[in-house]
Order: sequence, then structure tokens, then C-alpha cells
Amino acid sequence: MAAREPEPRARRASFPLLVAVTMTGTVALHVFVPVLAVAAADLGTTPAAAQLTVTLYIVGLAGGQLVYGPLSDRYGRRPVLIAGLGLYLAGLLLAIPAPDIGVLVVARILQSLGACSALVIGRAMVRDVSEAADAARKLALLTMAMTLTPALAPALGGLVGGAFGWRAVFVALALLVAGLGALVVLTLPETNRHTVSLPGIGAMGAAYLRLLRHPVFRAYLVAGACAGTSLYAFLAVAPFLLVDRLGRSPQEVGLDCLIVVFGMVIGAALSSRIAGRVPIRRLARAGNLLCLAGAAGLLAVDRSGALGVVSLVLPLVVYAIGVGLVSPNAVAGLMNVDPRAAGSASSLYGFTQMTFGAGFSAAVALWPADSATPVAATLLAAACIAAVALRRA
Repeated sequence: MAAREPEPRARRASFPLLVAVTMTGTVALHVFVPVLAVAAADLGTTPAAAQLTVTLYIVGLAGGQLVYGPLSDRYGRRPVLIAGLGLYLAGLLLAIPAPDIGVLVVARILQSLGACSALVIGRAMVRDVSEAADAARKLALLTMAMTLTPALAPALGGLVGGAFGWRAVFVALALLVAGLGALVVLTLPETNRHTVSLPGIGAMGAAYLRLLRHPVFRAYLVAGACAGTSLYAFLAVAPFLLVDRLGRSPQEVGLDCLIVVFGMVIGAALSSRIAGRVPIRRLARAGNLLCLAGAAGLLAVDRSGALGVVSLVLPLVVYAIGVGLVSPNAVAGLMNVDPRAAGSASSLYGFTQMTFGAGFSAAVALWPADSATPVAATLLAAACIAAVALRRA
């Protein structure tokens, strides 16, 4: 295959802009969590109904990841991304004056379907503009940025929502998306210079089935999906558990979520330092042991009646560090199964990950939000499933 010709300097895509665009794909998921309980009280709805704004957002992210990639291959990255950001902005503007939970749920679905374009196409454009020698470094930086998003967004959401009300969170995010969208329209060139015919649903399904038939792929797929999104179970009920049970303010909820999710950053950093010296499967299993310990510890604390802010957050940090070890190694394992199908493997992993996340957040929504037992039991179940899968890797 001939080497790709370098782009003219004036037409090069800005890497910082691509990183910022990609990060916005999950910002709306996490930034709303700290003010979820406040929004539910203001709209006069139940915690279970309010949690649908998290669960259905994840569902939208899951489904969109299977669609936007092929569309951008056919019609180009730039027009599809602009359309997706427009849909994202429309969902944010609909959420600001939402008079009831029904309108807010619809707005969140629109947000997720639009945000998917940023999540999928941003990564694709980074790959498009990266030369072979520079691709690994840029994708590593992008991955680290994506890990920081769920760590920073809850804190920002808590600060903005606590100071100006929950609707201000959507105002701030709408300004961010509008600003990034303007930069995309004005400065971002088309990076897909070789568009292809749009594959039929049958061809796409056959590619996914070929991967799913491989037992090692299935093992890492399940383990990575369980680890990568099981913490959504905590994020979905964190506002109710921390505010109603432990008396925390929205600002403090954001900081508590920040501490927990930052454990993933610690785990990912540790994984990057020892990668290559420890086999992928062994490192993933070590991380999963931390997940098991954290979930079991939280369950024991809650059942003993000793639940407090520290005794809640500490086991969750241990669990999150384990997630940071499991997730990147599971992704590396499944991508190594068939390097020629790396794109399909990435899409299928993203879809499965978000689908599992929706299931985990929906599971805790069925139980009362005044106890940590639903969260602990869900996390423990996820870690056990991942353990069984890793034994088959």
C-alpha cells in the first residue's frame, strides 16, 4: 500500500480541536449527574424516572457508534460531524426550558444521538491525520483525554448547577458545543480523502459476527464492557445516595464523583507504565481482582450499617483503579484478535460497552436509592462476570 501523502499545511486538522470534539461525546453524560436529584425535585418526578435521563443517554451512545462510522466513510467526516453536532446542540437547547421529565428525556436522547458523532468521528479523524510514526502517540493522548472527561465533568456540573441551578448546566454545555461547532465549520478540513461505498446492513453484520465467533474476542469484549461501564451504576444513583442519605450538597456530589472516577486515571496510568512487561491477560485479571475487592468491601460496609462518605468513596476508588487496569488491556486484547478488522472491533466494543452501561444503570434504578447495596451488588456482579470471561481469554 502506498504511503499517504502529507496534507497541505493549510488543510491540516487541528489535533487539539479533534481532542476537544471527541471529549464532548461523553461530557453531557457525566456533567448532569451531580444535579440529577435537584432536577428531579424541580420537575416533580421520581428518582427512577429521572435516572432514565442517564440510562437512555447511554443507549443512544451505544446505537450511534454502529452508524456514524460507516456514514463518515461514505459521505466524509466533516459533513457528518457537523450534522451530529447540530443535533447535539438541538438536544441541549430543548433541555434548558424542559417543563417536565418527558421533554427532558427526549432532549437527552437527542443529545446522545448527536454526541455520538463527536465520539466516533473525532477518533476517526485523529487516525486520518496521523502518520504511521505519530499515530500511536496521538491516540494515546486522545485516550488519556477521554479518561479525564468523566473525572472532570461531574465536578464542573456540580459547581455550575450548585451556583446557578440545574438548567445552567445545559446552558454552559450548549455554549461549549456551539463554540466547537463553529470552529469545526470554519477551520476543520475534510480528513477522509478516500470515501467508500456505504456497506449494507448484511455486510456490517457479517463483519461483526466474524469477530464474535472468536472466543478470545468474546472474552475480552465482555470483560472490558463490564469494567468500562459498571461504574455508571454508581453515577446513576450518586446524587440520590449522597444527597438524600449522606446529606451532601450538589457541589460536594461533583467532587465525590471526581474522586471516584479519578481512580480510573490512576489505574490507566499504572497500566501504561507496566504495559509490555506484564502480559495483557495477567494485568487485566489483576485489575479485576481490585474490582472484586472494592465491590465486596462496599457491600460489607453498607450491610454493616457503617456507610459514610469515606466508607462509600474509598471502596469505589479501589474499584475504579481496577477498572483503569482492566479496560485498556481488554481493548488491546480484542484489537489483537484480527488487526485487519480493528475498526469493526472498536465499533463493536463501543456498542457493547454502552449497552452494558445502560443495563447496569437500569438495574440500580429498580431498587430504592437510599442504600448502597444495589450499587455494590451490581458492581460485584459485573466483576464476577468479567472474572469468568477473563478465564476464557
